[in-house]
Amino acid sequence: MPRPEPRGAVARLRLWFEPERVRAEGTTPDYRFSLANERTFLAWLRTGLALVGGGFAVNQFLPDSERVPRVVLAVVLLAGGAVCAVRAVDRWVRCELAMRRGEDLPPSRFPALLGVGVGLLAVAMVLVVAFGWTR
Repeated sequence: MPRPEPRGAVARLRLWFEPERVRAEGTTPDYRFSLANERTFLAWLRTGLALVGGGFAVNQFLPDSERVPRVVLAVVLLAGGAVCAVRAVDRWVRCELAMRRGEDLPPSRFPALLGVGVGLLAVAMVLVVAFGWTR
């Protein structure tokens, strides 16, 4: 009898570090699907790393800018990278469980939020650079 997906944050977090519990669910899906899920996970991690790198670049390469816009842009990029990396793990586990159970993949608003967030951040960066908010 399949176990229900854990509801609490701590219970879901435990699944991240106990892959044997994920493998105990349902039946093993076609390996191609599991590997595709893993590639998607790695793509999300690369996105998170790119956001972190962008945060450091903004902080480093806009040194003559007004401190507040530079720090805000850098912190938003760094936080976005952290959120993206954490979300990648959760999404990987949820998709793997759904595939093993023969369920539909869980829906997610995160790609849309990330896309809109990066777009807005890019506009903010253009404004900072174009208007030359320097000391």
